[in-house]
Amino acid sequence: MIRSYQGRLPRIPATCYVDQSAQVSGDVELGEHSSVWMNAVLRGDVNSIRVGANSNVQDCAVLHGQRNLYSVTVGDWVTIGHNATVHGCIVEDACLIGMGVTILNNCRIGEGSIIAAGAVLPEHTVVPPRTLWAGVPGKLRRELTDADRKLILEYAQNYLDYTAIYLAEMSAPANPVK
Repeated sequence: MIRSYQGRLPRIPATCYVDQSAQVSGDVELGEHSSVWMNAVLRGDVNSIRVGANSNVQDCAVLHGQRNLYSVTVGDWVTIGHNATVHGCIVEDACLIGMGVTILNNCRIGEGSIIAAGAVLPEHTVVPPRTLWAGVPGKLRRELTDADRKLILEYAQNYLDYTAIYLAEMSAPANPVK
C-alpha cells in the first residue's frame, strides 16, 4: 500500500516495482529502477527515507527514522536483505545488507561494504568503505576484494531483473486459465 502521511505522498518513479503487500508511506522517495518487495515497510512518517537508483528492499525489511533526528538514506545499487531493520542511518552506494541485519540510529555504512546476515550494528557505528562486518554486536572482520564487489553488484542486478519481470507481468493482459 502506498499512502500519504500528513500530506506527503511517496515519490515513486514508474520504473520502480513496489509490491502490493508493501507499506510505503509519507516522506519516501525511490530512485529509478528500485524495488520494494513483499511485506516490506518504508515508513516515512517521522523522518524522510531516500532509496537510490537500482536498489532493492527485500521481503519484510523495515526502513524507519527517528523523529527530528535521523533520516534514512540508502545509496544506489544497494541490496537490503529479507527481514533487515535499517533505522535512522546512511547506507552508501553498492552495499549488501544481509538478511536479518539490524542497523541502529546514526550509523554510516561505507560504500561497497557488506553487513553479514544477522549482524547488529549499535548506534553511531561507522563502517569504513569496502569492509565486511558480522556478529552481535557487529565488528570488522576483513577488507573486501574486487570479487566481493562483483558479488554485491550481482545481487543488485538480480533484483533489477526481477523488477523487470514483475513490471512486465503487471502490464500484460490477464490470460484466463483454459
